Amino acid sequence: MPSISLVLPAYNEADNIEPLIAEAVPALEANAEDYEIIVVDDGSKDDTAAVTRRVMETNPRVRLVQHPKNQGFGAAVFSGFTHAVKDWIFYTDADRQFVLSELARFVPLMDQADLIAGYRAPRRDPPLRVLYGKGWSLLCTLLFGYTVRDVDCGFKLFRREIIERLASQIQSRGATFSIEWLVRAKRAGYRFVELPVTHRPRVAGSQTGANLKVIGRAFRELVRFRLQLWREGAVQKEMRS
Repeated sequence: MPSISLVLPAYNEADNIEPLIAEAVPALEANAEDYEIIVVDDGSKDDTAAVTRRVMETNPRVRLVQHPKNQGFGAAVFSGFTHAVKDWIFYTDADRQFVLSELARFVPLMDQADLIAGYRAPRRDPPLRVLYGKGWSLLCTLLFGYTVRDVDCGFKLFRREIIERLASQIQSRGATFSIEWLVRAKRAGYRFVELPVTHRPRVAGSQTGANLKVIGRAFRELVRFRLQLWREGAVQKEMRS
């Protein structure tokens, strides 16, 4: 079995983090030879960090990475990815909307893929949020070509070497982070496989994805990334000529 780093980006998830770790432990023990759980507290205003520290007292496999102030979704995920030390990284959201035991369906595909991406089937979010999500995935496909059907699905398992190779190239730290690292991984030749995953309604905490500042930052980063890829393509074309 592989060694796995579970990355849990969290912002104001004090009510979710302890039961989430309790759900994660048996899933990891059943599917990994060795594992660690990395909670990234992205400047939470609640007790997310305090709860995590309490869990750490009884579970030495749990680690806390803490941002002194909120830096954004992508920054939290990136911190978790770059602090991971195991061979594979399992990333999921801290909102407890996924069934972590479904990791067992992903592990057998490791021999044929470098990245196994989940897609929510169906997505259990408010209708407007579902609409935004579909629109965002469609826009990303139009701008960058197809990567995965559910770009922002928080249930992915992938080789750590992907991040080691691409980390210096990834600039987005907001919501655009997801599509940027997927596009770069796809263009680098890594093999993708997709699987449906169960998605549950949120039972605690609140979502921030519909915040106007979050949306504005996402679109600015999306434009920057598209322009950057065009510039990189032009440089490569000039070098070949």
